[in-house]
Amino acid sequence: MLPRHVQRLGRDWIAHVNGSQVFAFGSPVPTCMRWAGHCPWASFPLPVPVDFSANWRLPPFFGPWRQFQNSNWQLDNFAQNSCFHLPNPSMKSEGEEPLTKKRRLSAEPDSPAPEEPNFSEQKEVLCVSVSQDEKSESNKKGNIKRHWEYFCQHSRTMKILESAETDQSNRECEAKFDFTVMSYNILSQNLLEDNSHLYKHCRQRLLIWTYRFPNILQEIKQLDADVLCLQEVQEDHYRKEIKSSLESLGYHCEYKMRTGRKPDGCAICFKTSKFSLISSNPVEFFRRDIPLLDRDNVGLVLLLQPKFPCKTNAAICIANTHLLYNPRRGDIKLTQLAMLLAEIASVAPQKNGTFCPIIICGDFNSVPGSPLYRFIKEGKLNYEGLAIGKVSGQEQFPRGQRILSIPIWPKKLGISQNCVYEIKQQQKEEDAGEKTEEATSDNTKEIVIASEKLSSKLQHRFKLSSVYSHYFPENGLPEVTTCHSRSAVTVDYIFYSAANDESVAQPGMEDSLHGGLKLLGRLALLTEKDLWTVNGLPNENNSSDHLPLLAEFRLIERPHEE
Repeated sequence: MLPRHVQRLGRDWIAHVNGSQVFAFGSPVPTCMRWAGHCPWASFPLPVPVDFSANWRLPPFFGPWRQFQNSNWQLDNFAQNSCFHLPNPSMKSEGEEPLTKKRRLSAEPDSPAPEEPNFSEQKEVLCVSVSQDEKSESNKKGNIKRHWEYFCQHSRTMKILESAETDQSNRECEAKFDFTVMSYNILSQNLLEDNSHLYKHCRQRLLIWTYRFPNILQEIKQLDADVLCLQEVQEDHYRKEIKSSLESLGYHCEYKMRTGRKPDGCAICFKTSKFSLISSNPVEFFRRDIPLLDRDNVGLVLLLQPKFPCKTNAAICIANTHLLYNPRRGDIKLTQLAMLLAEIASVAPQKNGTFCPIIICGDFNSVPGSPLYRFIKEGKLNYEGLAIGKVSGQEQFPRGQRILSIPIWPKKLGISQNCVYEIKQQQKEEDAGEKTEEATSDNTKEIVIASEKLSSKLQHRFKLSSVYSHYFPENGLPEVTTCHSRSAVTVDYIFYSAANDESVAQPGMEDSLHGGLKLLGRLALLTEKDLWTVNGLPNENNSSDHLPLLAEFRLIERPHEE
């Protein structure tokens, strides 16, 4: 029996209104910042109504009881404009967490802890969050509630972007174009069946494709993104039902199946009301003549023409990929990434020598803070002395101990250490060939020595930011994009080339982009504990082992002077 003061705490702090539970302090709070499904430290249940969810846990802001009892807690310590929605009373887990999961949650994490983010340095801050799906399907059994997060500058008041603002911008000297992009690994049925050990926590009926596909399609309809970047799209399912279903929703679809006998691939689908296709460029990472590249992963790069209200020459490069999973083969992962970046570099250039705005989506099978992740964001990586098992950060104690060779890939791949096709790089060098021929033999030796010193350094010219922060600023817990019986981590990303005023330019990057993308908002991710309140992934309503990522961007195109 619980002490009476604890029972009173439960009665005083629980509000049961119209079938949903809301924690609020004082008067009702208008906006929701994040749903806290349950809390990892909750060790005792509070008495609640009989129809309340069995999965209810104390939200994180309660703190341990003794600490809460002895402290002078105030609302100012947390976001004032926030409330916390707990699971609907009808939402029930499909079963207990698997024993392996329980043991893993109580032990140290399998993957190395990513670098702690410095939230004080973030230029963009969360201003308001609006539920994306409260008005539809929110009462379905076991549904995961995620919220839409908008962003604004520290010194500005948040304004919801209205169509009137866009109309006014048409009269200005620059054109603005708002659109949304989703990245979603939908879990190939073939891969699900080949890796059934990852889904022991699921009921078998939930793993059948005829059950899963309607849920996946419903998610796509509900989130209504302008661009879809899908991974693990099984070819026969794409051909028979996925493509036609998406076309009926107004999408044009481009697809690249994996090479060899792999039956799935990547798809990019865009709404024809928002974009027109300029070019479609598939990328195969398998090379028969290069032993290193013996895997069948692929990528897809599209160049799209936005349908602005006013005429411009703007273009957007959208890339999608699914890199190799194997945690011990960081050499292959980096080479596949370099091949994708080289294709982007060949597709995205504009007439003035800059790159058009770029968005790269996909399942990178690498965790935040890993060398591969840092290379994407920072544009450089010195891999000298780096073990191949540490490239992706997937394992806390990497089994791949072999050091990356210098260079990683052979010269006949035709891609330089700057992640561009060497043919184009040679053309640029030939244009300035007359000047280099006048160099003395001593200078030539110095150049050779310098190139040898730089040979362990990878670079790319794109200034990329991540849509997601990978940690929740209110509690420091990691965001999760995939969750199954063996793992719960972030491996899916949306990277984008930020507008010049959104992030600090890197050396040599100041003039590499024209215009740029402004991040307006994103669909919030969840913690591992949140996901296990609905028995992880897949579950009754979420039929992939990955969460869809969704972001809204604004493209600012400054017309060229003729």
